[in-house]
Amino acid sequence: MVEISNHMPTAELQALDAAHHMHPFSTQSGFTKKGARVITRAKGTRLWDSEGAEILDAMAGLWCVNIGYGRDELAEAAYRQMKELPYYNTFFQTTHVPVIALSQRLAELAPGDLNHVFYAGSGSEANDTNIRMARFYWAQKGKPEKNIIISRKNAYHGSTLGAMSLGGMSGMHAQGGVVQNVHHIDQPNWWSEGGDMSPEDFGIERAQQLEKAILELGEDRVAAFIAEPIQGAGGVIVPPDSYWPELKRICDQYDILLIADEVICGFGRTGNWFGSETVGIQPHIMTIAKGLSSGYAPIGGSIVCDEVAEVVGGDEFNHGYTYAGHPVSCAVALENLRILDEEGIVTRAREEIAPYLKEKFEGLTEHPMVGEAKIVGMMGSIALTPHKESRAAFAADAGTVGYMVRERCFANNLIMRHVGDRMIISPPLVITKEDVDLLIARAWQSLDEGMAQVKAEGLFKPA
Repeated sequence: MVEISNHMPTAELQALDAAHHMHPFSTQSGFTKKGARVITRAKGTRLWDSEGAEILDAMAGLWCVNIGYGRDELAEAAYRQMKELPYYNTFFQTTHVPVIALSQRLAELAPGDLNHVFYAGSGSEANDTNIRMARFYWAQKGKPEKNIIISRKNAYHGSTLGAMSLGGMSGMHAQGGVVQNVHHIDQPNWWSEGGDMSPEDFGIERAQQLEKAILELGEDRVAAFIAEPIQGAGGVIVPPDSYWPELKRICDQYDILLIADEVICGFGRTGNWFGSETVGIQPHIMTIAKGLSSGYAPIGGSIVCDEVAEVVGGDEFNHGYTYAGHPVSCAVALENLRILDEEGIVTRAREEIAPYLKEKFEGLTEHPMVGEAKIVGMMGSIALTPHKESRAAFAADAGTVGYMVRERCFANNLIMRHVGDRMIISPPLVITKEDVDLLIARAWQSLDEGMAQVKAEGLFKPA
């Protein structure tokens, strides 16, 4: 049996990694100069690297390790399933027990009439499915011209060609082109884009951009609107309270499908099982992944309402993936959902940890470089600024200061990401109050060190 272990010095591991491993969302040449941080093991909310440093993971991997690292039950579920049925597909009118059981459980958990699941290997793949499913749905109803999908600027829905096209990040669009008939409206980011408007008025204005787009493009052309309940990779953008009720009204009035991307928000992240419940919407389709298995096995999917499933199921839907509904991933996801439910992790996060985290996290606004702190459940962000009163951006290129602070976080053994000049967190739902205190202490230290560097380089001034 091939043994995989940290049997080499860190420098040798880094050199091999740089020579052979192409990293996502990275400048590969940087790994030759700097070397990647080699993570060797994990437990609970902690990671350890090849040098023995203990790191507090305030990002739950990539927003996904909701139950924390090192749960033997998930490893045992994977082992049992691999012994019994390691793989079979669900093409050609076949199925298997794990996919049946998981589908039933998801139908129980999902709100309203979201009772059907089309599986994928990731959230990106599931959002590609959603493009095809929404268009196929309207074609089946005799409206093939109803094929435009509206999304938001600065949205992230994955990095496959279709999912990237749904997303609204121009840097991604510039590399490889986009699929046609996807339209973008502005995001509900009051801090950066609200100007002199009140948050309430700004939320309504941004929501009404959807109505304006529908009328300009043609109600008979627009198939769906897709959005995360809370924007995640866009910087944890929490919309004003006025935003989602107005969006819901518009979708209902103009008969377009509402797709809620729950890849980050789902499975307890916002304090409820799904972010749609937190913001008070009932979507036609929900995209799921990440927290579905707590990242222990790759799995994604689309939870679909009764009416859409019935229409799509009326003819052959020529779409699917080799690993969709993989039995091992389904078994792991089922065990993950059992733990989240039976151990009361979602309830505890909402009622005990999230309020404590909110209080401590919002206290970071007392730091001279922090303008606002926004948090919903167990996902939050702080906006960095040289001038709080005007909500000013830095004179440096966007993201320069955020990256400096991120580097200080990593040096202080805290995984806290930056998106532009916002710092974001998404810790495991099992984080303790003591961990929260440590998170805040290390964040404050990193902000102090980052601000000192920003000032030393003459960048602490408004644009």
